[in-house]
Amino acid sequence: MTASPPVFATLGCRLNAYETEAMKALAAKAGVGDMVVVNTCAVTAEAVRKARQEIRRLRRENPGAKLVVTGCAAQTEPETFAAMDEVDAVIGNAEKMSPRTWAGLIGDTERVQVDDIMSVTETAGHLIDGFGTRSRAYVQVQNGCDHRCTFCIIPYGRGNSRSVPAGVVVDQIRRLVDKGFNEVVLTGVDLTSWGADLPGAPRFGDLVMRILRLVPDLPRLRLSSIDSIEADENLMQAIATEPRLMPHLHLSLQHGDNLILKRMKRRHSREDAIRFAEEARRLRPDITFGADIIAGFPTETEAHFEQSLKLVEECGLTWLHVFPYSPRKGTPAARMPQVNGQAIRERAARLRAAGEAAVARHLAAQQGKTHAVLMENPRMGRTEHFAEVVFAADRPEGQIVSARITGVEGGRLLAE
Repeated sequence: MTASPPVFATLGCRLNAYETEAMKALAAKAGVGDMVVVNTCAVTAEAVRKARQEIRRLRRENPGAKLVVTGCAAQTEPETFAAMDEVDAVIGNAEKMSPRTWAGLIGDTERVQVDDIMSVTETAGHLIDGFGTRSRAYVQVQNGCDHRCTFCIIPYGRGNSRSVPAGVVVDQIRRLVDKGFNEVVLTGVDLTSWGADLPGAPRFGDLVMRILRLVPDLPRLRLSSIDSIEADENLMQAIATEPRLMPHLHLSLQHGDNLILKRMKRRHSREDAIRFAEEARRLRPDITFGADIIAGFPTETEAHFEQSLKLVEECGLTWLHVFPYSPRKGTPAARMPQVNGQAIRERAARLRAAGEAAVARHLAAQQGKTHAVLMENPRMGRTEHFAEVVFAADRPEGQIVSARITGVEGGRLLAE
């Protein structure tokens, strides 16, 4: 009787999804079967709770399979998952990228395989040629983080910052373009720290310019989340001069009040954030911004929170990712005076409402305009600014089509 193929469940970020694809390839090469692999997230306490819930569900659905837990939560608190009766093995973020680990998982193995992530000096970005839809591929160029924001557990799950060499990235993107991908998204944990650990310490803007110069057939290059305080001269030049770099940046801002930013151990001020947005908009007038903002960080007063609300308008933010603060054990912020849970939820709702209003204004302003839309499926694609566009008739999936925007419905643009 042949073994059934392994089942993979991914929680959390785009990078986790990328690494799940790499694990699938490693598992297939090792001949792994009758196994369930849960790739966890540790960004909030809620994420860990969901991971435990998912593990219990998958055990009920796959009673005879070996259940393996990996990812950031497995790295930061392996004992939590090792204590679960449903779990057979716990492997760390470095171990999950090793062919040796997957070959070893076939037999009886050590139950917990989680080494010191801070000792890892390489990325696994070479393992797969991107992933995503038929139209858009994601390429990991960086992993880990050297910063120690007081609310964040991720460096302890991902390790210190390490970069994929530019030549490896360019070769990978060339292969993706040859396969027919029309858009590549650069992804990482702290994208703008790329290069600091490479010979000559190149900057992230150097990588962006190099990709656009050496892969002239790539129609669209998109960036995932960037830290605006780390934006270098070449990145700003790319924003100003390269139409193939998409005019949509997601900014890791986290808050709008300087005292809270200091308590978060962020490296920018609200004035820095506003200055960056104004400069980027001067260089590229049609640019749109997304942003991560935390509501209810410890010690946040109503006056502090109002500064975050004002930042939406002052930076001209459109696409908000709002995170209600939840304490992560082991972080300095967890030991600070906490905000009442009801106040956190209420502030998060107000921030989301501000974000929804900003999106509505942006979409309304697109009516009558013509956009280059990358088709994700026959009836839906995305503009250069990442807004969804719905079509009344089929368009070729994976292609970039010109579309005139005729209306807005349900948070999406309509096109002829």
